[in-house]
Amino acid sequence: MPLMQVILVLIAAGVLLWLVNNYIPMDGKIKNILNVVVVVVLVVWLLQAFGILGSLSTIRVG
Repeated sequence: MPLMQVILVLIAAGVLLWLVNNYIPMDGKIKNILNVVVVVVLVVWLLQAFGILGSLSTIRVG
C-alpha cells in the first residue's frame, strides 16, 4: 500500500473524528468510546497495511 494512501486515510479519519467531536452533541462518555474504537480500528488497519499483523480473515470466532 502506498505511503501516500496511508497518510491520506489517517488525515481523513482524524478530520472526521474531529468534526464528530466538535459538532455533534453527545455525552462525553460516548465520545470517549467512539475515539477509542476509531483509534483501535486504525491501529489494526495500520498493522495490516504494513504486514505486521497477518490477515484477519483467517481468524475464527466461536
